[in-house]
Amino acid sequence: FTSIDLGHAYGKVAALHSLDLDVPRGRIGLVGANGAGKSTLIKILLGILNQTTGSATVLGMDNRREAISIRSVVGYMPEGACLPLDQTAADFMVYSAGTAGLPGSAARQRASDVLTLVGLAEERFRYIGDFSTGMKQRAKLAQAIVHDPELVFLDEPTAGLDPSGREEMLDLIGKDVHLSGGVGIGGVLEPPGARPVIVEDGAFIGSRSIIVEGTLIEHGAVIGANTTITASTPIIDVTGPEPVEMRGRVPANSVVIPGTRAKDFPAGTYQLQCALIIGQRTESTDTKTSLNDALRTFEVQV
Repeated sequence: FTSIDLGHAYGKVAALHSLDLDVPRGRIGLVGANGAGKSTLIKILLGILNQTTGSATVLGMDNRREAISIRSVVGYMPEGACLPLDQTAADFMVYSAGTAGLPGSAARQRASDVLTLVGLAEERFRYIGDFSTGMKQRAKLAQAIVHDPELVFLDEPTAGLDPSGREEMLDLIGKDVHLSGGVGIGGVLEPPGARPVIVEDGAFIGSRSIIVEGTLIEHGAVIGANTTITASTPIIDVTGPEPVEMRGRVPANSVVIPGTRAKDFPAGTYQLQCALIIGQRTESTDTKTSLNDALRTFEVQV
């Protein structure tokens, strides 16, 4: 999707101002402070809100003139409550698939498939009003992909979930959005004033990693488990004859693991946390294999 000089105001409060975007296909995340305008942007792109200024397109279609066409090929998981509590999950998924144009038998099959995909197969005949918060989030994800969209917008998909539920939801998103061939856009709460994190298509972030504060993870980069990167974290490329230090950017296709470096202080020499670029991602799509290959190739001790 694209936007040019896009803006929207709620009365005298500007939610978006002169936003220029050109977002390619792939999995993209929007990260920003609460109230930064992430939900507003998604609603504008879907034609739910009319922008105050500027223009936007989604999959080549104008968000104002072709809003209905956009919604027919885009899935949307809203942040707030949107589920009919007096319907079963199966009935609602069949209804959602039908409104997207699937005929009866195909709608029922697709509803069954997506409920299985999100782990609600055994709960499909329960009323949604009896679901837990985690189950409702899964149902919201299912309705977003039930019509096999080209693009998926996910707004705060982990809202209200405990840590284990959040991890399960993120695993589902990684699987389901990939199977749908879509782009996931999820709002994530960050401290006020935090700079955005941009994760480009094809990048892989390992478990228990922390990526915050104005970091750009470029296309195809692999971040190993337990790696912490902020805008101030030294990112040291050790693949050349001399170490090269950078901050705030992980280059395309690089393989990064946690490490330490020695730094002299008046009180002595101390080991400080850093991130090490130890090689280039291999052609294999198995990111774990790629990381192991790089470790063996460069024999890095961490």
